[in-house]
Amino acid sequence: MSVEDLPRKESTVLKGHDGAVLGVRFNTDGNYILSCGKDRTIRLWNPHRGIHIKTYKSHGREVRDVHFTPDNSKLCSCGGDRQVFYWDVATGRVIRKFRGHDGEVNAVKFNEYSSVVVSAGYDQSLRAWDCRSHSTEPIQIIDTFADSVMSVCLTKTEIIGGSVDGTVRTFDIRIGRETSDSLGQPVNCISMSNDGNCILAGCLDSTLRLLDRSTGELLQEYKGHTNKSYKLDCCLTNNDAYVTGGSEDGYIYFWDLVDASVVSRFRAHTSVVTSISYHPKENCMVTASVDGTIKVWKT
Repeated sequence: MSVEDLPRKESTVLKGHDGAVLGVRFNTDGNYILSCGKDRTIRLWNPHRGIHIKTYKSHGREVRDVHFTPDNSKLCSCGGDRQVFYWDVATGRVIRKFRGHDGEVNAVKFNEYSSVVVSAGYDQSLRAWDCRSHSTEPIQIIDTFADSVMSVCLTKTEIIGGSVDGTVRTFDIRIGRETSDSLGQPVNCISMSNDGNCILAGCLDSTLRLLDRSTGELLQEYKGHTNKSYKLDCCLTNNDAYVTGGSEDGYIYFWDLVDASVVSRFRAHTSVVTSISYHPKENCMVTASVDGTIKVWKT
């Protein structure tokens, strides 16, 4: 994949949110996206046709993160009202509300079986919730962090959290072991490489850091963008060749994974680029901004 193949051409602008859009996520096959924002809503879109399909309303405050199950039948969401919501996509009905976080909830993810939701909170904890049980109590609480947990990733056997305390911590659920990698700067986003070998961590010193998952070694640093006060997403392109992320000045950056050079940067939004999601198979991505818009980018 060459730099020319990167999605830098604005294909569609999706409007509907009233106020800042805080998260945008492709589904597993890349045909749909979910967005969430300050207006307390979650919205389902077909980004390729520019169509708004459905709005999900039940949160009492802003919605900070949202995630699809692999089969698209359910979604989970979280935000300022301290709750994790588990929804039926087709009917728009809330199936369950998980309460227990003692503060705003920053991030949510399903496990690959869609049976568990893991949430990351301002209360310095990660909590795991059983979607199939009628209990609203968490099945696991991880509270070894020293500050707010901003982001979470899951593998088959591990829960990985990124925190303002400057650490990325990995919890092996099978053996109950925790490993901690200290980056020395507040971490506000983590995402995994597609091969599963690396973690990309966005830090509040305007630097993205790439970690080797097995050793914790710092492999590379990516700079040029501005990230000092907002929670911004970062991720790798679907072939792991490039790193991409938003900036507080409205720009999108692409870096070469290996040598960390900026291979492309362009003005995407009129305000902070809060969220970015890369298509699982195609050269396409979606971005979201404080300016209230979601944009679809293609080659």
